[in-house]
Amino acid sequence: MNIFGVGLPEIAVIAGLALVIFGPKRLPELGRTIGKTLKGLQSASTEFEREIKNAMTEEESANENIADKEN
Repeated sequence: MNIFGVGLPEIAVIAGLALVIFGPKRLPELGRTIGKTLKGLQSASTEFEREIKNAMTEEESANENIADKEN
């Protein structure tokens, strides 16, 4: 298993350090917060991509209308 160049042993060390630093009571809360943050970033990324595609489509339509008027 290799995620972003980080293997299973490295993930285990990171998880162990997080457990020691934050404790077993705050770790689930931290996981939920990170999950919500990642979901928000994914939603923002999807919205940004949709806006770019819409802008490109509108520009292509405008260029086609200009070309049709010239002919």
